[in-house]
Amino acid sequence: MSLVVFESLKQIHCADCRQGPLRHLVRESGVPRCLDCTDLGHLVYLPRGDTALTRRSREASSLCAVVVRFNKRRHRYERLGLLVEEAALAGAERACLADSEARARRRERDRRRRAAEDTRFTAAFAAEIVRLFPGCPADRAVAIATHASVRGSGRVGRTAAGRALDGLAVSVAVRAAVRHTDTEYDALLMAGVPRFAARARLAPRIDAILDGWRTQPPGHATAPAPDPSA
Repeated sequence: MSLVVFESLKQIHCADCRQGPLRHLVRESGVPRCLDCTDLGHLVYLPRGDTALTRRSREASSLCAVVVRFNKRRHRYERLGLLVEEAALAGAERACLADSEARARRRERDRRRRAAEDTRFTAAFAAEIVRLFPGCPADRAVAIATHASVRGSGRVGRTAAGRALDGLAVSVAVRAAVRHTDTEYDALLMAGVPRFAARARLAPRIDAILDGWRTQPPGHATAPAPDPSA
């Protein structure tokens, strides 16, 4: 179990030595104490961000502590970094510098692999849109798929259902695209209309567009969805 140090934005002083205001503090028996009074004053701060440096510093430091700060908006503590021994940090920095080129090559390989995976997935998502909505123009299908499947976006295409090309998830992405692109939904929100009221007002128009896309027009041959990698 890691020691926990809190970063505070308030004017807090140590209960023992009265030093302050404290940036970093430890809570013992419900009262704040500074790092010196809790025998952590010799540690140096390492912000989060460099995974290899953090891992190596933690492994080499016989004493370390996790630094957290309370996020009021999310109502939870979030990790900011570590306090580690200075010698451990120096050794970790040397080790990271020695293999920085190899790690850079590995990151580039991973980036290319993820890009190829994303291209294949976007093409599959667009093809599923065309299958469910044969009247949807192929370029719109690609645009919708590209937007919905951005890695790390949290959009429907990155959910478990979206990655599985679940029909409901794909339909949700298409409906959202029509709502934002083919109606004045965004303008209504900017005008102060509540989100659910705006959706209810525009639902008949959106349903009409989607119903038209579900039925391929007579004599219309829908072109296959273009390959986004082309």
